[in-house]
Amino acid sequence: MKLYSKLRIVLLLTGAAALSACMVGPRYNKPEVTAPIEYKESSEWKIAQPRDAINRGPWWEVFGDPQLNALVQQVEVSNQTVRVAEARLRQAEALVEQTRAGFLPTVTGSTGATRSRTPNVSGASAASSAPANVYNLALSASWAPDLWGSVRSAVDVNLANAQTSAANLGGVRLLAQAQLAINFFQLRALDSQRQLLENTVAAYQKSLDLTRNRYNAGVAARAEVVLAQTQLRSTQAQLIDVGVQRAQLEHAIAILVGKAPADFALPPAPLALTVPVMPPGLPSELLERRPDIAAAERQMAAANAQIGVAQAAYFPTLTLNGVFGFRANTPQNWLVSPSRLWSVGPALAETLFDGGSRDAVKKQAEAAYDANVATYRQTVLNAFKEVEDNLSALRTLEAEAQTQDEAVQSSRLSTELTLNQYKAGTVNYLNVVTVQAMQHNNEATAVKILGQRLVAAVALVQALGGGWNGLTAAPTPR
Repeated sequence: MKLYSKLRIVLLLTGAAALSACMVGPRYNKPEVTAPIEYKESSEWKIAQPRDAINRGPWWEVFGDPQLNALVQQVEVSNQTVRVAEARLRQAEALVEQTRAGFLPTVTGSTGATRSRTPNVSGASAASSAPANVYNLALSASWAPDLWGSVRSAVDVNLANAQTSAANLGGVRLLAQAQLAINFFQLRALDSQRQLLENTVAAYQKSLDLTRNRYNAGVAARAEVVLAQTQLRSTQAQLIDVGVQRAQLEHAIAILVGKAPADFALPPAPLALTVPVMPPGLPSELLERRPDIAAAERQMAAANAQIGVAQAAYFPTLTLNGVFGFRANTPQNWLVSPSRLWSVGPALAETLFDGGSRDAVKKQAEAAYDANVATYRQTVLNAFKEVEDNLSALRTLEAEAQTQDEAVQSSRLSTELTLNQYKAGTVNYLNVVTVQAMQHNNEATAVKILGQRLVAAVALVQALGGGWNGLTAAPTPR
């Protein structure tokens, strides 16, 4: 009963120590960031409050391309960069579990049997140094109560780091999805350019045949035939160059979906998509969910908790140790009450002098926190810039596309009229070359602008942290 009474006293003292424990270190308060009330390039946007955990939904489906949908879904399971980020998240989560183990005591068990002989050095009888057996069975426990919050601060550090890893995973996934969509639209734009060049080559071949017939009939000069040939060969060279660019984009897409370029192919298809209309008054909740902003904010929280770990090092450490077991010389007398052994007691340790090491560690933690605050604020500013850039690009490119479509219609009409004049002999072939080159350039520019608009739309989605699924839309401007 005396043993149990002593253990009860130790447990009561331990509970009192735990209940009276205090946590040192500064309380974490997220620094304020000055945010614009609305974007310069769009109205009806409200002030942001980070909400990176919202489900963004399959944002790529807004473009309405089944091939793109199938490719982006492969990113989640096959992209190796995403797999690396996912593994790092699991590693960070395991570290949180490891740190939380510091709240609990460490219990170890041991058993063993030894036979030993002690030399006779004291002049006693030889029997005193005869070989002897010792049988041990012991259960020991050690616990350092978290009096000053060192373990709690360490848990906060690793928990914030795990949340940072989760945000980084979201950022890597979003980057891979967006890059795949951008490469896909650029590839389809090249397919459209290739189709345009093939049509142009066919038209230039007809013009060359027409010029040769006129030359053979004696109504056209040799120089006109050479000019038509030059125009045709130059366009054929452009067609070959498009093939090189397309192959490189196809290889990039293969890597993004986790395949070797030799095992991946996308059949050519012209760009036949329209740019999706962004919701009017798109709320800045989209910006709130950017993974990089969430990661930067969690890094601040980890740095703040690290200050608490550094401050806790100034205080003494209390350790409670206990041992209970049996020890005997024979197996028959081993696991019986007279062979029982036990010990229990606290130990208090405090560093009296370290040459300023702890103070230097604390200063490092404070400086790291200040650096993370600045990084967070810079990340937010860059996020607003990226949104503004892509909103401006979409608005400008839409106006440019409308004007360019008119230019394409006019150039097609000009080519038709000039060809009729050339057949009638009222103009020379140089006029035909000029208007045909103008038509081709205008049509190529129109395809290029469409590709740029789709890329800008993807970049805007990426800048806003993903799609707008599950968000509260801002009121539509009247």
